[in-house]
Amino acid sequence: MAKVIDADNMRYTRQHEWVMLDDDVATIGLTEYAQREMPEINLVELPAEDVEIQAGDEAVIVESAGDSLSVLAPLDGTVTEVNSLLEDNPGLINSDPYGDGWLLRLELTDAGPWYDLMTAEEYEKYIK
Repeated sequence: MAKVIDADNMRYTRQHEWVMLDDDVATIGLTEYAQREMPEINLVELPAEDVEIQAGDEAVIVESAGDSLSVLAPLDGTVTEVNSLLEDNPGLINSDPYGDGWLLRLELTDAGPWYDLMTAEEYEKYIK
């Protein structure tokens, strides 16, 4: 069973992303379940900072040997920070998906839709 973090400020998407909310800033990453489906991630294409993205827009591209994944923005906002550690070490997504393997941070246009994402309990049921 994939590890799922159950925290009051954490939600999950059906595309296997986690979203941690801190005031109006959302940190986004791939879940342990997602990284297991993409072993040995070797390339991450991150967006530019200060770019506005809408929910459903392609935000990040993750590649592993023979596979590619488009990570869609789960919420509307402006990219305030990207994880530059992934440029030299994309494997952090595999080794530490909920820590150093985070992808980007968004200053949200509206935090309300975050509450519509899945809780840890709902996500665990979803991946079974």
